[in-house]
Amino acid sequence: MKTRLSEILDSVAHDREWIIKAKEIAPDHVHLLVEYDEQTAICEVARAFKGRSSKLLRDEFTHLKTLPSLWTRSYFYDTSGKVSTSHVMAYINDPHHARH
Repeated sequence: MKTRLSEILDSVAHDREWIIKAKEIAPDHVHLLVEYDEQTAICEVARAFKGRSSKLLRDEFTHLKTLPSLWTRSYFYDTSGKVSTSHVMAYINDPHHARH
């Protein structure tokens, strides 16, 4: 399922002409560093990733249909202005960080 989720996220980004610079899929959350156009609201970015992945994963992994929802309504975002993009990428890609 992790591999399929990764493929779906990549597909959403490709279709929207966004760039996923870093991605971590943990058992209970996902970290994405996404470069997208400034005309797009962050809520639309979150909705696009969550919406398509929920629909496709529930269609393909039918046991997920028993859950009330696949994702929570909330999301966290921040701009990389305070820290460098390379620092954020290193954090997401660090395998030791994924254990916590």
